[in-house]
This record gives sequence, C-alpha cells and structure tokens, in this order.
Amino acid sequence: MPMTDLPVPFLILVAIVVLYLLNSIKILREYERAVIFRLGRALPAPKGPGIILVFRPIDQMVRISLRQEVLEVPPQDVITRDNVTIKVNAVVTLYVVNPNDAAIKVVNYVYQTSQFAQTTLRSVLGEVELDELLSHRDKLNLRIQSIIDQRTEPFGVKVISVEVKQVDLPEQMLRAMAKQAEAEREKRSKIIHAEGEFNAAQKLVDASTLMATQPMTLQLRYLQTLTEIGVEKNTTIIFPLPLEMLTLLNKMMPPAKAGEDKK
Repeated sequence: MPMTDLPVPFLILVAIVVLYLLNSIKILREYERAVIFRLGRALPAPKGPGIILVFRPIDQMVRISLRQEVLEVPPQDVITRDNVTIKVNAVVTLYVVNPNDAAIKVVNYVYQTSQFAQTTLRSVLGEVELDELLSHRDKLNLRIQSIIDQRTEPFGVKVISVEVKQVDLPEQMLRAMAKQAEAEREKRSKIIHAEGEFNAAQKLVDASTLMATQPMTLQLRYLQTLTEIGVEKNTTIIFPLPLEMLTLLNKMMPPAKAGEDKK
C-alpha cells in the first residue's frame, strides 16, 4: 500500500511518535550520570554514560557530574584559643560517589558542603593557638577534611582534601611577630659569635701549650711573620723582642756606682 494512500491522521500519528522517540533520546558524557524519576519514584540505579531514553512526562531526569569540584570557602572570622582574631579562608575539593543520594537526600550538595566547611573551619581553628595554626597546618587540614567528609557521606559526597588557603593577621600582631623574629635572630647571632670567640680562645690555648713544649716554634713563627711583612713591601719592620732577652741584658749590664748617682 503506497504512503500516499494512507490516511492523513495516521501519518500525523506516526510523525508524532517518531518525534517523541527522538526527543526521548539523551546522550550523557563519560563523567555524567542520570538519576531517573519515574512517576515520582527514583530508579534504583542511575543511567549513563552514553545513549539513554527518557520518556517524558512519565520520566524526569537529573544530571549529576562525577568530576571533582573545587569549592572556595569565603573568609571566616576566627578567634583562636589564645584570643587572637584572624580571617581564614580555605579550598575544599570534593566529588560525588553516589548520584542517587546526591539528587535525593539534599537540595544542593555544593551549598550544603560549603556551609559545613564554614562551620567546621571556625570550630576547629578556634580550638588551637595561633602558633599551632601557623606551624601545624597540614595536621589541621586533615582534621577538618575528616570532619567534613563524615558529614557529607550521608548524601553521597566525598571530600578528598581541605587546604587552609590564607591567614590574615591584624597589623599589630604582624608587628609583634616581626619584633619577635628579629629578637630571635639577634639572639642566634650573639650565640654564634660567642661560640666563635670560645673556639678561637681554645685554639690559642692549644697553640700556646704546643709552643711551650718546643721553644723553636716561636722563633719560626717570628720568621714567618717577617716573611709576610716583606711581601707587602713595607718600609717599617716590627721585630718582636722576647722579654727573656731583656732580662738577660739587664743582668749583663754593670750596676751603677753610688758616687756617680750623686753627681
């Protein structure tokens, strides 16, 4: 039977069915999953990736991305345990592990995770001192990540990392820390200088003890000093005279007579 002989209503019906089937075809990317609600009830397993059929209005589809998402926590005012007011922000990395729970058990899992991150950041950092926050940031990041992950697990979201991004300190605290660092460096420099003086004095004592066992070493040291002076082409030469030689000369000189002293 030729197509031209078919009744017009039948052709219209076929065209409507074809257009409906074409409109029901959905293509999901590799990182996407579709949670299908059939007559209001969610199917046990999400569909995708690839080509799926969504028969509207019986079926309704919610796309869920499985890729990692980076969530920036806005700056939070935190008072540390030692009563220092600071501003702290952080970065949270998360992804969906259960698309059905992420679509059913929470309205917006990104917003929910953001709120959990803000409250957890304030509560955890408020329990530590400023020095611990600055020196043990990795340990605090792991603690915050563990707490947020436990709270997001019921709606199918996995938090894989939390990084404290920036810590803004008051101007007065920055000046106090700069003075503390300067004092610490000055203390180290004085200690190093004192240790150098002590080592130099110890070496001089060892050298004098060694020279005392061999008197000729002192004469050799005199000659070495004269050689070093000669290299500089100086016109004045200072020759050290031992005190023992002066004592010997005084003994060799005859004593002066009393009469000559009176004159």
